[in-house]
Amino acid sequence: MINLGNRPPNDEANQWRYLLDEFVEENQQALAALAWGLLQEWGDSQDSLGIDLKPKPHFVCCSRTSLEQLNRKVNRKIQEILGILDGYNPETEVAIVGIGEGQIKLIHFEPDPPPPVCFEQIEADLDVLIGQLEARMAEKF
Repeated sequence: MINLGNRPPNDEANQWRYLLDEFVEENQQALAALAWGLLQEWGDSQDSLGIDLKPKPHFVCCSRTSLEQLNRKVNRKIQEILGILDGYNPETEVAIVGIGEGQIKLIHFEPDPPPPVCFEQIEADLDVLIGQLEARMAEKF
C-alpha cells in the first residue's frame, strides 16, 4: 500500500525517507543555495550533491563514475535517477542523492526563488551553510 498522506511510515526501514522529505521541505531555499554554490565550485564536473545519513548526516560529492558503477551493481535499477541527474536544469531545479541504509532516494524539486537567487540571498559562505544544514539534519535524524 502506498502512503500518500503526511503520516510517517510504520516501518523503520523507510522512516529515513519520510524524515529526509521533511528536512528538504523545511530547508528548500538553503539546499538550493548550497546546490548552486557547489555547482559553481565544482565547475564542469558531472558530480552530484548527496546526503549520506551514516554514520551521521553529512553532505557528500557523488561522482558520476560511482553512480554508474552502483547502477551496474544493482542491475540498472537506478537508471531513472541517472536520467534525471542528466536532464535537470540546475538554474531552476535541485537534484540531490539521498543515501540511507543500503538504499538511495532522489531528491528533486523546483525552489522558489530559483537556485542562483537563493545563493545570492544567503549571508554565509558555503562552509558555514554546510555546517548549519548538517546541524539541522543531525537534530532531525
